[in-house]
Amino acid sequence: MKRFLLFLFALPVLAACNQAADSPAEKVITVSIEPLRYFTEAIAGDRFRVVTLVPHGSSPETYEPAPRQLVDLSESSAYLSVGGLGFEQTWMGKLAENVPQMPIVNLSKGIAPLRSDHGPGIDPHTWSSPKSAAIIAQNIYDALCHLDSASAPYYQQRLQTLQTRIDSVDNAIRNTLGKSSVRTFLIYHPALGYLARDYGLTQLCLEEGGKEPTPARMRALIRQSREAGVTTLFVQQAFSEEGAKTLARETGARIVRINPLSYDWVKETLHTVNALKDGK
Repeated sequence: MKRFLLFLFALPVLAACNQAADSPAEKVITVSIEPLRYFTEAIAGDRFRVVTLVPHGSSPETYEPAPRQLVDLSESSAYLSVGGLGFEQTWMGKLAENVPQMPIVNLSKGIAPLRSDHGPGIDPHTWSSPKSAAIIAQNIYDALCHLDSASAPYYQQRLQTLQTRIDSVDNAIRNTLGKSSVRTFLIYHPALGYLARDYGLTQLCLEEGGKEPTPARMRALIRQSREAGVTTLFVQQAFSEEGAKTLARETGARIVRINPLSYDWVKETLHTVNALKDGK
């Protein structure tokens, strides 16, 4: 971490050297995670190249960017953040101090926050729900118009197309859940809190303070799951399945693997909700 902070102080010099070597500079926007790249590319079109800071398979809670990424980030037209991910809280403030010319946009602005299910603070997984995704899309549009006001009509048209797509996902979710009697699900890492809130679902989380569940918590989850008739247990990649397998055996719930960090937000959201349709 100490070497990391020293590198941040060197960013302005490194960025200036790199910019001189690469002329003319391509207009780039950096986003924190792949779902944000999906939304941003849908609106930005060919006006900006969109890159993701956290690579596929890495945890946005603990990720530490490589020095090369930080140089590239310092040259971006803007950084679009979720606003509460672990790695953002760790180092974005320091980066903002050392690269003050780069706008940092919190795309969760305007979304009613949820308390985190696995520790103090706010649940950062805002993109999991279409209702929140619509606000994220509007925030991206506003940011793009600020950066490139001449292209506002272009962004407006693409925003409307994206919002129509988000609305179709919302309608599909309501139709699917309307046919299901199960309103509670299990999940290892609590990444679907906003989806649960917006569609009248209950999320039961295995993680406890970011750690493996204790025996007492496992007993409580088994009891709650049986009472609620839970049929689905979601497990994300990069998380252990041992506790999930035990819980599945005790409750009869099936394990469904999901990837809330997938670029294909539409496909992943529908896959997740379809798994809740009476466990089928």
